[in-house]
Amino acid sequence: MIAQVIINTNVKTLNKYFSYHIPENLENIIQIGDRVSIPFGKGDKIEEGFVVDFLENCNFETKDIIRIVDSLSQENIELAKWMAKQYFCNIAECIKLMLPPGTTTKKIEKRMKEKMVHFVKIQNEQEVIEAMQNKKIKSQKQLRVLEFLLHNQEILLSDVIQLTDTSKAVVKTLEKNGWICIFEKQVERNALAQKKVKPSKKLVFTKEQEYAYQEVAEAMDDNMDAEFLLFGVTGSGKTEVYLQLIEKALTQEKDSIMLVPEISLTPQMVNRFIARFGEEKIAVLHSKLSLGERYDAWYKIKQGRAKIIIGARSAIFAPVQNLGLLIIDEEHDSSYKSEMTPKYDAKEVAQYLSKQFHVPLLLGSATPDLPTFYQAQKEQIELLELTKRANESQLPTVEIVDLREELAKGNRSMFSEKLHQAIQSNLEKKQQTILFLNRRGYSTFIMCRDCGYTAKCKNCNISLTYHRKENMLKCHYCGYEQKPMKTCPECGSQNIRYFGTGTQKVEEQIAKLFPQATTMRMDIDTVTKKNSHEEILKKFQEEQIDILIGTQMVVKGHHFPNVTLVGVLAADSSLNMEDYRANEKTFQILTQVAGRAGREQLPGKVIIQTYNPDNIAIELASKQDYKSFYDTEITIRKQLKYPPFCDIIIIGVSGLKVTKVQEVSQKIHQEIKQQILQNKIGLLLYPVVPAPIDKINNQYRYRILIKCLYNPTIQDLIQKVLEKQYTVKDIRISIDVNPNNMM
Repeated sequence: MIAQVIINTNVKTLNKYFSYHIPENLENIIQIGDRVSIPFGKGDKIEEGFVVDFLENCNFETKDIIRIVDSLSQENIELAKWMAKQYFCNIAECIKLMLPPGTTTKKIEKRMKEKMVHFVKIQNEQEVIEAMQNKKIKSQKQLRVLEFLLHNQEILLSDVIQLTDTSKAVVKTLEKNGWICIFEKQVERNALAQKKVKPSKKLVFTKEQEYAYQEVAEAMDDNMDAEFLLFGVTGSGKTEVYLQLIEKALTQEKDSIMLVPEISLTPQMVNRFIARFGEEKIAVLHSKLSLGERYDAWYKIKQGRAKIIIGARSAIFAPVQNLGLLIIDEEHDSSYKSEMTPKYDAKEVAQYLSKQFHVPLLLGSATPDLPTFYQAQKEQIELLELTKRANESQLPTVEIVDLREELAKGNRSMFSEKLHQAIQSNLEKKQQTILFLNRRGYSTFIMCRDCGYTAKCKNCNISLTYHRKENMLKCHYCGYEQKPMKTCPECGSQNIRYFGTGTQKVEEQIAKLFPQATTMRMDIDTVTKKNSHEEILKKFQEEQIDILIGTQMVVKGHHFPNVTLVGVLAADSSLNMEDYRANEKTFQILTQVAGRAGREQLPGKVIIQTYNPDNIAIELASKQDYKSFYDTEITIRKQLKYPPFCDIIIIGVSGLKVTKVQEVSQKIHQEIKQQILQNKIGLLLYPVVPAPIDKINNQYRYRILIKCLYNPTIQDLIQKVLEKQYTVKDIRISIDVNPNNMM
């Protein structure tokens, strides 16, 4: 019998099936989805592969499979095949997303070894007690250890040493004399074990919540692959609907996967779930966990001990045993689309799984993605609306401040007069404030006032950002750093000035203006350490912080009862992106940030500072009027043929030599053009152009943009053209379907 095997590699030319003979000892146990060790190539180097199919025989000599390492399911393999075709990548690259953390055999063995920890226990309790009473043991340190163990039974060796203030040598002597036993024991690294959360009971639904719950619950009862959009204003109780639907899945002995967009959202969401269900049934998967914690959580799910999976984008691939419900919270968020190969969209993968396992998919948002809401309007997915806040609190009042008027009055501060007064008032009332600015660092760029020279990254065609705390200029794309210059390298002038504002500068200015306030900054620079985002949010939740300053991390989905003021310092920053969704992203983020204020009984206030007060996105976000924004934006999208009325495919070509990148880009463009003419395929093909950021990490970047209705014919056309170019040396080709980042 012959196994068809995919090699575990990202080399495009090896993205095909290889035939291997199944030896007798594996014939009765090998299955589709098994990860196997195989000899590969002329030198018979041992590689890993995945069994994807079987043949009765083949017409040429084949090598033997060496052994089975572990197993995935046949459904995993089918999903990987679908993803590889959908997102133009290798099947093996997709399979890797479904493997436990640590993908090689050696890493798995290491992970297993790391789970073994040294414990200590009394060898014979009665003999030890008699020996202590008869003073056979005279060492005070040994007696202290034995006394401790008599009260604690099995305990970690490291804890024994620390808590008894002794040494490993003392414990080893006791073992040598036969009084105690030191042994290895397997432990689970559980990121939730230390959480202390008060239990909670389910809340009484409003009529709108009850209707939404019943609609999804019926689909669960009928094993329907229905898709729902839970469209609710901020604070309308979407999470309570999620909780009670997951409770229903548990009664059916089924598993639930719930995706959240940001790691910073995970702690608060997890706490609510632990309060309702306890930590034993829950597993968390995200990148801030240690590799060991992710590995143990993965196996907890695979063994069926975890029935509720909460996590970021990659949690969609959790190895659930009996899927009953899929939930994607804040479904509009761009983080659900991967920007690394495979460039998959977690929402599309969820839709695939919903159909494969006949389970409902629930998407939730106060500001749905326009294509999602368009589908709801066309009744392709069912719309469930929550129009009021669940606890009868009112939506915050929103005020727009025209920064041009502030300048005319001579106010060059980053804080308008109204925002300054509102912060002062909030501090006096002992209420909390969130200040939002979607730019980290201190200054956004450094420029010579005499000749116009701007400090740029030596690897990327992008301005360096000044970070004052480290006194460094940093590139936010490749990580390059350099010391700030005192004289201009172009003209020698010392007239160097810092322009723009980042979160570091806001933090500094707040400290000067309000020295009595406790402040904290939350952006990618302050949450690099493990659990640092959770610690910041916990302090803010416990009202140890008066003013929280941050980027997008602070505005999504958080519930802080004492936050009554939100200040948006520069509402225009997302309007200036080279992206057809600039208005949509601006509306979404302003609506979300406004939704953090006044979520309990205290009234909330939002102040939005802008140079474009008449912009439709800013104006309608201030009213939290999604439907009016949708009606305006969808008309423009239809006229300009943008999603949801078409799909966008970007073929990116990059390399070290700009001439070679241009040459390959033109070849791809010409071949696609020929295929269109020969096969009369309906798509819009745009000319080859440099990417908006045309150089990143010393790689020159060009791209080809296609507008079409994405279907298998288009897939085959692009795949056929690209197969001829994948072998070009030192050139990287990437394909992104409906990219979130147009840069």
